[in-house]
Amino acid sequence: MELRHLKTFRTVAEKGGFSRAGEELGYAQSTVTAHIHKLEEELGSPLFDRLGKRTVLTNAGKRLLPYAKEMVRLSREAAETIGNPEAPAGPLRIGSAESLLVYRLPSILHEFRKRYPRVRLELFPGQCRNMRTKLKEGEMDLAFLLDEERREPDLYTETLIQEELVLVAPPGHALAGKKQILPRDLIGETLLQTELGCSYRTLLENRLKKAGKSVGQRIDFWNIEAIKQCTINGLGIAYLPRMTVDRELEEGRLIQLPWLHHEDRVSTQLAWHKDKWRSPAMAEFVTLARRRIKAVERREEMTRKQ
Repeated sequence: MELRHLKTFRTVAEKGGFSRAGEELGYAQSTVTAHIHKLEEELGSPLFDRLGKRTVLTNAGKRLLPYAKEMVRLSREAAETIGNPEAPAGPLRIGSAESLLVYRLPSILHEFRKRYPRVRLELFPGQCRNMRTKLKEGEMDLAFLLDEERREPDLYTETLIQEELVLVAPPGHALAGKKQILPRDLIGETLLQTELGCSYRTLLENRLKKAGKSVGQRIDFWNIEAIKQCTINGLGIAYLPRMTVDRELEEGRLIQLPWLHHEDRVSTQLAWHKDKWRSPAMAEFVTLARRRIKAVERREEMTRKQ
């Protein structure tokens, strides 16, 4: 199975047609067709269906695609790395939950970039469930997840730090004087929340559902910064990881409400495919991420004890 044939196959799948793939690769359409036919002969199965003007993957093509992507990527990575095997080089594709990309990763990325300038970092923010899929399909090397701990057979998942969750409101909010906030106290309140499927949103919703209660209104937001600013300005209350509101709490722009279920946590996790070869760049990034986040954990523990 020739690498150039796999590269052609991947490009046809991504571009959605033989002629567009030929334009991308600089091949005549007959060359693209010949490459695909050769692959189909080797595999004994058609890889594409031609449905009118559309070119779509067959089931065999869908199964081959992640392998083709990974083989092409590894070939490129090998070429970029081989010149100096002692210094990590080549691409490193990292997915991350939006909150982690903003509040946990910047210092890690900065230090890694300074140490290994020949590594080309590619960052992909997204939801945890989507990143798990991309890891399994070989579209990402690593992913930082913010989620409840759970195991999947295809993935290695390592918990780096437990994230505290806090119920926050603007100073002077009507609930601020209570010694403890129960689910029933949220009746009539406006809850500012992240997108559907977010782990800590789900935790709060499950707490309310179990208690048989519901809030007055829910407003969904596209990112945490928007939630914080709207909470500060009195639009409602929010349930967020403490790391995202530490500064606002310290400055007094937000207050923490004494939520009954203050023990709830989600985890910052690092994940990759269990069968994936760990390139030098990937191995160094994992080591650095572990060290930096463990240092953060120790610092936060000391702050809580003061």
